[in-house]
Amino acid sequence: MRVPQPTERVPQSAESPKSFPALPVPRSETGRAALAALLADPARSLIGLDFDGTLAPIVPEPAQARALPAATAALRRLSGLVGTLAIITGRPAREAVAFASLEEVPGIVVLGHYGRQRWSGGTLTAPPPPAGLAEARDRLPAVLEAARAAEGTWVEDKGDALAVHTRRTADPRAALERVGAPLAKLAAETGLAVEPGRMVIELRPPGADKGLALRELVAQRDAGAVLYGGDDLGDRPAFAAVRELRAAGLPGLVVCSGSAEVSDLAQEADLVVDGPEGVVALLTALADALEAHSWPPGNVDVPEVTPKG
Repeated sequence: MRVPQPTERVPQSAESPKSFPALPVPRSETGRAALAALLADPARSLIGLDFDGTLAPIVPEPAQARALPAATAALRRLSGLVGTLAIITGRPAREAVAFASLEEVPGIVVLGHYGRQRWSGGTLTAPPPPAGLAEARDRLPAVLEAARAAEGTWVEDKGDALAVHTRRTADPRAALERVGAPLAKLAAETGLAVEPGRMVIELRPPGADKGLALRELVAQRDAGAVLYGGDDLGDRPAFAAVRELRAAGLPGLVVCSGSAEVSDLAQEADLVVDGPEGVVALLTALADALEAHSWPPGNVDVPEVTPKG
């Protein structure tokens, strides 16, 4: 069996009439090696993805966010080809399941509230919220009033977290800066963590982040390769976790769902795609490749590849 080399691109199969988009080539050597490892042994690979901005376009009203239908379709196809599929999100797990129709994706794991919640096979497990959250909820309106929060600033109560959004204001970035320090002070006084995001600052329980959630899942599943895709500041710990795992010998690929709002995040990725549509194209290309060549390997060879260029 011949394994694709890190600098190569898997072309359309000559054995199948079904065509598929060429897989994008990561810009880093370690990223290319990780993609090759995932293709060589998908049954031991783990794909983790953020929800908002990665599977679903960012919208002014978070309750109206929905994963692109093609994203759910690609995940459904990959569920029979890849060892572990996971959504790691700041949203409540059940919300992500509903907004992406993930009950249609066999075996998928949804880690909500940055890993505090776990949904799998219709079962949700979660610890109780910390006591400081109730205090923060009671004090938050006065804090925003004292900060002279801009008109259009509003609070999303996630149950286990409180998110202050500024996207509806006349100047979202200025409004975010205005409430930043008061919210950080409130978080410190109530024992909560501050999670900045795309025109939002979230107060949430400490002790959980996407990096920790990803590392724990990789260990639980004994993954042989990992891909993580995200778009926001809350995904940085997961990006760092992939790099740490890679330094320890596990092939890892960091994918950024690119946006103008968090443009510097792209510098930390091995592969940058064009928003949720680009994520869908990547997932679809992976599914096409794995289906066309009957991977995981066993009774067929990995197809010949053509050097990039």
